[in-house]
Amino acid sequence: MVMKRNLQLMLCLLTCFAISFAQDDSQDLLPEEKLTEVVISSSRLEIPLSQNSHSIQIISADQIKQSGVTNVVDLLQQVAGIDIRRRGVGAAQADLYIRGGTFDQTLLLIDGIKMEDAQTGHHTLNFIPPPEVIERIEIVKGPAARTFGQNAFTGAINIITKKDITKGFSLVLQHGSYDQTNGNIMLGSSNEKTSVIGFASKNTSDGYRYNTDYDQNHIFVKSTFFKHKTPLDLITSFSSRKFGGNGFYANPNAIDQYEETQASLLALSTRINKGEWIFKPKIYWRRGQDMYEFVRGKPEIYRNLHITNKVGVAFDTSVISDLGNVGVGFDVSRVAISSNNLGERKRTLVNLFIEHRFYLLDKIIDITQGIAANYYSDFKWNAFPGIDLGLNFSPNFKLYSNLGFTYRVPTFTDLYYTDRTTTGNADLIPEKAFSKEVGMRLTKPSYSFSVAYFDRSSSNLIDYVKKTETALWKAENIQRLDTKGIDFEFSTNFEFKAIKHRIKIGYSYLENSLRDITFDFSKYVINNALKHHWITSYNTTIFEKITTALVYKYAERTGGNSYRVLDFNAQWNLKPFELSVSFNNILNEVYSETNLIPMPKGNGLFGVRYTF
Repeated sequence: MVMKRNLQLMLCLLTCFAISFAQDDSQDLLPEEKLTEVVISSSRLEIPLSQNSHSIQIISADQIKQSGVTNVVDLLQQVAGIDIRRRGVGAAQADLYIRGGTFDQTLLLIDGIKMEDAQTGHHTLNFIPPPEVIERIEIVKGPAARTFGQNAFTGAINIITKKDITKGFSLVLQHGSYDQTNGNIMLGSSNEKTSVIGFASKNTSDGYRYNTDYDQNHIFVKSTFFKHKTPLDLITSFSSRKFGGNGFYANPNAIDQYEETQASLLALSTRINKGEWIFKPKIYWRRGQDMYEFVRGKPEIYRNLHITNKVGVAFDTSVISDLGNVGVGFDVSRVAISSNNLGERKRTLVNLFIEHRFYLLDKIIDITQGIAANYYSDFKWNAFPGIDLGLNFSPNFKLYSNLGFTYRVPTFTDLYYTDRTTTGNADLIPEKAFSKEVGMRLTKPSYSFSVAYFDRSSSNLIDYVKKTETALWKAENIQRLDTKGIDFEFSTNFEFKAIKHRIKIGYSYLENSLRDITFDFSKYVINNALKHHWITSYNTTIFEKITTALVYKYAERTGGNSYRVLDFNAQWNLKPFELSVSFNNILNEVYSETNLIPMPKGNGLFGVRYTF
């Protein structure tokens, strides 16, 4: 019944959209204004969003602030087709899934630097910067291995950090349910030559049930030098998390698990413009550390310690000429892991790419073709071509399609991990898939609409499977999984009696078809993908002082379970102070997002910000 009502509402909105589209532009809800075009920096070729032939969504800094979230994990949960599976509150541990893939098949980038973890995708979200330092988030749905290489199997998320902040100092204090206590401080300084942003935070909680307490610390510093010449960006980031993991990874009866993680990034990058040429060199060091205890405080029973290091250099260049837009580049890195369980392992990665974009019929048609060649010292060379096609009916209205090959190399955990219930498989081979997509995007100042159909045929997918309940989970290349689905998003904004309104509706549908099944139990590939995902958000701004956000989320998973979650937050600007309140799971829904871990019932958080 719920899905029937949702579909009826979507049909009504589509009807309203069709009527408004048929009207003259003068009928827009807000006056026409000149908008700054967003250039997608996550693409190898810098292409404006309106001209891009992929499913891409942008979350701006203003939208992040108005959402009222305290972490990016909760913000990404408000995007249909993005499946964030949290374990408790405060984003102590969460996994990222896109379009029905696994947490190992999605890629996170920070300012274009790849954050994949050679140990496991469980740590991907550990590297996300705090909302306060983010300029925008670029969400790429669909295969992106041609652009980024490893791990961008089902999509990628690129987080662009700020270069400047408008205020020099801000202090935030928050307190709420489960003794959640959050505090952060941000400093900024800028002149014609340099700018510096510094951020530090500490978040703690006693936990919403036994052994779910956490202690999180984050430091982020970004410095930009030589702004008047060739800007040089230096990022230093460190985060640590300590948390009780009641039932997080084993089974619901393993109530005493405990984990500590660290995520570090040091990166130096620049951008050089020479006429029609653009050069973007980067050098970076990424470090991850993970300490896990099966019984908290008793490492002698079972304890894992993994330390991963990745050092890399990347260089991209592109040029615009009469022949179109051509981009070439490379990314070379060395990955090493030191682990009491996985052993001492190393691998060398090389990613080479070339892309060419050209236009036909006075830019009505755009075609982008490209290929990526990737080398792994333990899996040799693979090549992945692809092509994008776009039809531009107007600067605001575009039809597009794309197809291409994508892949994922096994993690060290897939290959070598062992414990009392699980065993890896050193004979695994890379996952591969062929993906197709067709979509439409319409963007106006007062409303936007997008819809896309995608089809992904995957082979050699890696999953932990078994034939009987008592058998060990073992990593295997299963035969084939066909995934089809639809992504839809509609948003509109208008002003009525000095109150600004923004309504956003997103829906995604997913269907998995597994072929040649030879097992009865699966950990990741088969179970619990989001079959129906419905997101509705309503934001208001009253007299530029009070902002509110109401978010309704409906999820139905392939396993049959469904749930509805309603969240609310408000912010009141009383310069130089700002008061905030947020309430999560107002309906007191009983549900879990992963591993049968019960999520908290209704809870709240109150805060104050001081800025000058």
